[in-house]
Amino acid sequence: MIEPGIDGAFPRDSGFDKVTSSVKITFRGPAGDLEGILEAPPPDAHASLRGAAIVCHPHPRFGGTMQNTIVFRVARALREVGLATLRFNFRGVEGSGGEHGGEGDEDLDARAALERLEAEYPGVELWAAGYSFGARTVCGLAGRADFGDRIARLLCIALPVLVFDCGEVDELVQPGLFVFGSQDEFGTLADMRERFPELPPGLELVEIEGADHYFRGCTPFVEERVRAWAETE
Repeated sequence: MIEPGIDGAFPRDSGFDKVTSSVKITFRGPAGDLEGILEAPPPDAHASLRGAAIVCHPHPRFGGTMQNTIVFRVARALREVGLATLRFNFRGVEGSGGEHGGEGDEDLDARAALERLEAEYPGVELWAAGYSFGARTVCGLAGRADFGDRIARLLCIALPVLVFDCGEVDELVQPGLFVFGSQDEFGTLADMRERFPELPPGLELVEIEGADHYFRGCTPFVEERVRAWAETE
């Protein structure tokens, strides 16, 4: 399984980011208050706000937080094409209330984050993005009959199809991008296709050659691929 560690298994990123505003917020979640970082796109990114996206982090028990490198880069790529983003910590992570129970209840945390975005930016498209456990979480939420239709676009990085059931993929109706590493021990593009031989239409699958689950040495390629896809959506 994934080794624990903040700067090992799931490293952080403190790189330069050109944004109009970056605000630390707290919002109500189903198990307690959740902390997040709400960021607007830079003024030259787009003529008007295109939408708003949550970006969900990896597994809470293995060092995953909203400061994760991939989470940071995905959020930045989305802002650069005109979306506001909300990175947040799941229940029990750092300053977020509650605790991780191992039952997949983080789907409800993600729902609360999207509802917070909806209140902040009424009327805009809502996108859901996630990396690793975060990708499984947004897939679960997007496949829910009671909420999935409120999500316009889906973005999943390193969906761990060899670790989690991920059966919600069969229920997806949203256009989406799935990015894999060719050396990911928790699930490659080939594993995804074997697990789901008849994928829903509208899903684009890409693989970064030589990348493992953490995209060591490949994080700029993830950011570039996300930006290119989001720009054309």
